[in-house]
Amino acid sequence: MKRRFPRPRDLAPLMKFKKPELNAKKRRLDGALTIWDLRTIAMRRTPTAPFDYTEGAAEAEISLARARQAFEDIQFNPGILRDVSKVDTSSTVLGGPVALPFGIAPTGFTRMMQSEGELAGAGAAAAAGIPFSLSTMGTTAIEDVKAANPDGRNWFQLYMWKDRDRSMALVDRAAAAGFDTLLVTVDVPVAGARLRDKRNGFSIPPQLTLGTVINALPRPAWWINFLTTEPLAFASLDRWSGTVGELLDSMFDPTVTFDDLAWIKEQWPGKLVVKGVQNVDDARKLASMGVDGITLSNHGGRQLDRAPIPFHLLPEVVREVGKDLEVHLDTGIMSGADVVAAVALGARFTLIGRAYLYGLMAGGREGVDRAITILSEQITRTMRLLGVSSLEELTPAHVTQLQRLIPRG
Repeated sequence: MKRRFPRPRDLAPLMKFKKPELNAKKRRLDGALTIWDLRTIAMRRTPTAPFDYTEGAAEAEISLARARQAFEDIQFNPGILRDVSKVDTSSTVLGGPVALPFGIAPTGFTRMMQSEGELAGAGAAAAAGIPFSLSTMGTTAIEDVKAANPDGRNWFQLYMWKDRDRSMALVDRAAAAGFDTLLVTVDVPVAGARLRDKRNGFSIPPQLTLGTVINALPRPAWWINFLTTEPLAFASLDRWSGTVGELLDSMFDPTVTFDDLAWIKEQWPGKLVVKGVQNVDDARKLASMGVDGITLSNHGGRQLDRAPIPFHLLPEVVREVGKDLEVHLDTGIMSGADVVAAVALGARFTLIGRAYLYGLMAGGREGVDRAITILSEQITRTMRLLGVSSLEELTPAHVTQLQRLIPRG
């Protein structure tokens, strides 16, 4: 083999160095290629108690693990030789446009995770053309969320309190602010046993103890932001000195029934979605009541451990009531491929909770933008590889749910 000394003009194309990124936050976020990567960054930058509140689930956390496993236990069935040069990820949900088949789920105590909180989520949702959902336990006022997303779609999530007047006062504020959809969450008659929070002594607001101070030392940015921004305030109450579990138990009403839901429906002027449906019979009853949609959800695994897996329920529920109302889905979604699988099996829409919060904790508003970008790119790529160019082309034939947990006869 003949050899020669390399010439400078031959080396020049190989010697181009990537321009260094001097912005540390941008460098971190650009390096995150998956939601799991954002989670790793979030864990490094967030004190244990708020991170565990986001990360954790009820009791042994089996419900959450199973929900995530269900998305892994699928087989995609692609078609070939289709023109997928252009892919349309938009659709119509509850009578309005969405640019992507997912929105931001309602999350409580969001400014506890990162000081920008719901305003970062609402702003990112507005930029992406997707709905933002504000929780009853949110830490930003209804009117401020509207100001952050003035022209986009805002949804309000309602827990029915024992104090009905206080609950409906929030509903009235949401309607006056132009929120177009009410998500009534029905799977919280009492708070689930979130053992991480109990072990951490997670309270509202956080208490400075020797343990929290030691834990904060490698995470000074979180504490600086927390202590130098507006004190934590809630959409629904001013302050609470106990643990999160005690707060929830003081508010949630175990007497709520279908009659209460009908009463709420009569008073709400917009679209009404019932969140927390976990069996086919309840889905049928809600369809007969004329609600606009249901969300199959086990509350991110944070209520009943060993609860049904929403993704497994999806095909049967869609067969039973999919022509009568919209079927949405949450719990366990950690990638755009998960979203595509849910849409293929009949979900009109999905909601992301932890995936959004990992981005928020990793980098505030920019982190939420990055989470949405990651999911959007994964959705588009998965659709192209399946051979579909629009969400309407996705069908159950594109997904096979592989069996792991089979009920005994």
